[in-house]
Amino acid sequence: MSEQEKTPPAAAEPQPPVDNKPTDAPAQPEHPPTDGNDKTEQPATEAAPAEAPTEQPKQDDAAQPADNKPDYLAKNPALSEFFDRLPAILSSAGHNEMWGVTLRDSADVPTVNVMIKFLRANEGNVKQAEDQLIKALQWRKEMDPTALVDTASYSASKFGGLGYLTTYQDANGKETVVTWNIYGAVKKIDETFGNMDEFLKWRVALMEMAVKELKMDQATTVMDYNADEDPYQMLQVHDYLNVSFLRINPNLRAATKKTIEVFAMAYPELLREKFFVNVPAIMGWMFAAMKVFLSKNTTRKFHPISNGANLAREFPSPLKDQFPKAYGGNGPALQDNARTVNLVADPEPAQEASKDEAQEAPKDAPKEEPKEEPKEEPKEEPKEEPKEEPKEESKAETTQESADAPEKNDAAVTEAPAPAAEAK
Repeated sequence: MSEQEKTPPAAAEPQPPVDNKPTDAPAQPEHPPTDGNDKTEQPATEAAPAEAPTEQPKQDDAAQPADNKPDYLAKNPALSEFFDRLPAILSSAGHNEMWGVTLRDSADVPTVNVMIKFLRANEGNVKQAEDQLIKALQWRKEMDPTALVDTASYSASKFGGLGYLTTYQDANGKETVVTWNIYGAVKKIDETFGNMDEFLKWRVALMEMAVKELKMDQATTVMDYNADEDPYQMLQVHDYLNVSFLRINPNLRAATKKTIEVFAMAYPELLREKFFVNVPAIMGWMFAAMKVFLSKNTTRKFHPISNGANLAREFPSPLKDQFPKAYGGNGPALQDNARTVNLVADPEPAQEASKDEAQEAPKDAPKEEPKEEPKEEPKEEPKEEPKEEPKEESKAETTQESADAPEKNDAAVTEAPAPAAEAK
């Protein structure tokens, strides 16, 4: 039994390469020529596994592109396609900066987060996201929002007290960025909202300050495309205290409409929630109607609050305490603690007086011209018309008189305003 146990180990070594020849194993030690046959067979068996690995690398190479893609691209074909079009988008727009982020490729985390926001804003439609991104890049190239914050200044009388920026921290130290628009603080609505371009630049400057606080250019983690929570969003508060909703100023309405259009195009997916405070309860129907025309994803972010002091209740304890007291918190007033854009004093009254005189001069000239024109025209018309009409009527036949009757009525209509014009 011990001898049989010794022979199998010697035969076990050649067995693995030749699986189907167990009977040849014991005969190999007795006949050396068979060892030569084994040697000739071994290269054949070695050639077979050599061919197998050559096929495996081909399969691995075919699978490598999919395996090498990061999860946020492999799991989101639309985002991958969006990145494929990015070079053409940047070339078409002639600009590559968005919200302080220089757009590069899918390996750059800040770039990925920007692309995700534009794609989400268009519900995964790559073509629409591409068009919006091109428009937004072109707009930034023309508007230069960064310069509006760093180098531009704005009238203190027009925009002072109208907009603020605050940053609060929650229990985990996470920052919450809030922009404030205090429309009720505006004293001269026509001056503040009358110049559409000036107001829009001021509003963009305030928005860019808030975007900078989001620190998207410092992102190190790609945001989840399907997650409800977005770490790169802000809160907005619109205070309408002392603003009449029954007679909304047309300049205010036009400025608001223009701002909404621009921000929807240039700042998608940056708003977490918007609070309309000090809104009369009677205007609740307006927000109910908005839900009919706007998507749920948009309307769920709108929160009308009739009493501004209840705003802080919408947030957890560590955060709500930092809100100003006027809005239900324990923090300082916006005027004392919040930031705003660069404001400058208005020109001196002497300069304004010279401008007013220059504007009044042309106003006097047209006053004299309209006085002379109405005096000359009505005097000539009534003298000529009554003289011609009776002559034609006396010569005309009875059948012609009936046909001329409408003409007399028309003349009466044209003549009627003439005395009235003279009386004026």
